[in-house]
Amino acid sequence: MTSAIDPRYQLPRDWPTTEAEATAVQERLRGSVRAEGGAVPAPGGGAGAVVGVDVAYDDERGVVAAAAVALDARTLAVVGETTAVGRITFPYVPGLLAFREIPAVLDALGALDRLGHRPDVVVCDGYGLAHPRRFGLASHLGVLTGLPTIGVAKNPFTFRHDPPGPRRGDWTPLLDGDEEVGRALRTRDGVKPVFVSVGHRVTLDDACAYTLHLARDYRQPETTRRADALCRRALADTRQDAG
Repeated sequence: MTSAIDPRYQLPRDWPTTEAEATAVQERLRGSVRAEGGAVPAPGGGAGAVVGVDVAYDDERGVVAAAAVALDARTLAVVGETTAVGRITFPYVPGLLAFREIPAVLDALGALDRLGHRPDVVVCDGYGLAHPRRFGLASHLGVLTGLPTIGVAKNPFTFRHDPPGPRRGDWTPLLDGDEEVGRALRTRDGVKPVFVSVGHRVTLDDACAYTLHLARDYRQPETTRRADALCRRALADTRQDAG
């Protein structure tokens, strides 16, 4: 095992600092997204790791904490977890949240990699192609790292959908005009859906299958639940240290 930083987890040197620069990056890179199969194993099949990433903010102090949690792809047992804490370096702008989150997320993923946990797929608490410029956090992270990524969001952003059926596995298309950009997917009977979209190097069918596999007991995928709790703890620890 090496302590060197894998280049895929290094932030690009020309990382944007303004809204105009960030929008231009999304427009330039969106064509690199691949919504295709063959890059990920079947959900629950064989060995491997599925990694969840999430972030928590303290805007008053200008601090962001990211977490990366690796689960055994078959059993969903936690096999590794890391956090990264840094300064918020980009303003809050809807549609550009990736530029606030990715620096810390890359640090957390890099630390996880140095522990020997390389993801078969990364699940993000956010959007992929279900984004006005078809380049949300999951797509951006996938293109930067080359990893298969999936976006699973709690809300549908600006897109419309019909309510899916009431049973686990029921879904309806998430639509921007006539274009399907994701799916509203019911992960628990009678519980409001989550919103799944392709990030990079997966199909929408595979993204939904992974989401259902990971959401065995709760509405949210276990990857998101674990990463959310971990980044919140990391942020709370920074407050205690500051006190």
